[in-house]
Amino acid sequence: MLHLVQLKNRDGSRALAAITGSGAHLVPGYASTYDLAWAAIAAGRSLAAQVAAAGTGAAVDVAAALAAGQVLAPIDHRDPAHLLVTGTGLSHLGSAEGRDKMHKDLSDPSKLTDSMKIFRMGLENGKPAPGQQGVQPEWFYKGDGSTIAGPDQPLLSPDFALDGGEEPELVGIYLIGPDGSPYRLGFALGNEFSDHVTEKQNYLYLAHSKLRYCSIGGELLTGALPSDVRGTSRIRRGNGVAWEKPFLSGEDNMSHSIANLEAHHFKYKLFRRPGDVHLHFFGTATLSFSAGFKTEPGDVFEIEAAPFILPLRNRLTVEAAPFAHIAQL
Repeated sequence: MLHLVQLKNRDGSRALAAITGSGAHLVPGYASTYDLAWAAIAAGRSLAAQVAAAGTGAAVDVAAALAAGQVLAPIDHRDPAHLLVTGTGLSHLGSAEGRDKMHKDLSDPSKLTDSMKIFRMGLENGKPAPGQQGVQPEWFYKGDGSTIAGPDQPLLSPDFALDGGEEPELVGIYLIGPDGSPYRLGFALGNEFSDHVTEKQNYLYLAHSKLRYCSIGGELLTGALPSDVRGTSRIRRGNGVAWEKPFLSGEDNMSHSIANLEAHHFKYKLFRRPGDVHLHFFGTATLSFSAGFKTEPGDVFEIEAAPFILPLRNRLTVEAAPFAHIAQL
């Protein structure tokens, strides 16, 4: 597997590293994942082939770079407005206990909320045969490239938020080519981060609850995603672990196929604008909020999962968000 890592050098310049079976090294001639991907599209190559064509640069200690705060989010855009962050929910099956409860709820007409109905639709037709169209999922918009925190960066929650809760997820990373075709570059670990208290007040507040920062792990995993991804989500408070739980992802643990989620996102022409980057969260079934845990400023979210090498850690920080009153012109 090939992992790509964006680095910030001590002098402020940037570099791109590739992690392969033989270790980690710089990719000569490239300072960003975006530039590497654009060159690969132009050359008609895969990312792995483009890295191979660039040659092998100096060795890199990625773990040391992470500890030094030099690892960035695995992709960005020179103009953050041209990086869109979106996602789909109600896409994961959860644990065996959760699945049992879910099946009982689906059989009880009194519990068929709109959420349960759309979840059942995914179970019935979220994994269509190749060439066929499946049911569309729940979809939401989170923000643009200015709302992304990289590894070990503060995860900012606005001061008007009612909650700041983690959501350990996998993220699809895409670049729109010059002809408007979406190219999947790979996958990253992500913390989708939402305001669950706001959402719980009324499901129509979902859009408000999602307009928050998010964080992305330090590496982009190229190639196909394993069908069964298992990881751990934990919250550190002070010197200890305040909450911890395993989470599942990958298509074996989802009610939708990745291809179906992608098809329903990119069917909209406005999401096929050449040069744009898309980060798309694929959902989760594991939340500390669901277990009754309340996060506090200073808590550190930590997410890790194979086959990703680097953990994703972020400290919950409240951001003062004064509103500039609208002036009449």
